[in-house]
Amino acid sequence: MDVYSLNQMWGAVVLRGFLAIAFGIAAVFWPGETLVTLLYLFATYVLVSGVMNQIVGLFNLNDAGSFWGRILLVLLGFFEMGVGVYLLRHPHATFATLILLIGLVLIVRGVFELFAGIFGDGGATYRVVLVLGGLLALAAGILMLFQPVAAGVAFVWILGVYALITGPLLVALGYDAKHALARAGSRSR
Repeated sequence: MDVYSLNQMWGAVVLRGFLAIAFGIAAVFWPGETLVTLLYLFATYVLVSGVMNQIVGLFNLNDAGSFWGRILLVLLGFFEMGVGVYLLRHPHATFATLILLIGLVLIVRGVFELFAGIFGDGGATYRVVLVLGGLLALAAGILMLFQPVAAGVAFVWILGVYALITGPLLVALGYDAKHALARAGSRSR
């Protein structure tokens, strides 16, 4: 990645990681809260994640080596923003609708992250985090879609644990990008 890409990316990735951690803590420690609270938490998280994907993807489209990865990131951002806006506009969506949308978001995110991690360019840390995050997202999404009866509190915990695992990975990835930026800056002097 070039210096411009790293400068644009690290802060957005760290913010997304901290939001995932906050969402994970809320989901794990307060699973009995109402559906509307969970809906607003998830809708806000997925909307911010979509906006961050848009910012990172659109500002780095000029990086020819990862053009298709950026396109996928922008598409994922549009998908996440659409789900977030839908949920915020329909706060009384049924639990089944919420499970379906969250499961689909996780599966789509997992596929995109796996594709970007396997076929994209970037450092080894970046690619490993994408593959791990993609596998976790796929597993959590599939589990939610195929076990809707067992959802209830377990559903909230699965989502919370997923966020608590991927949040620190995103924070580490963001700070790794920041340190790479600092190293690149010190080499250019």
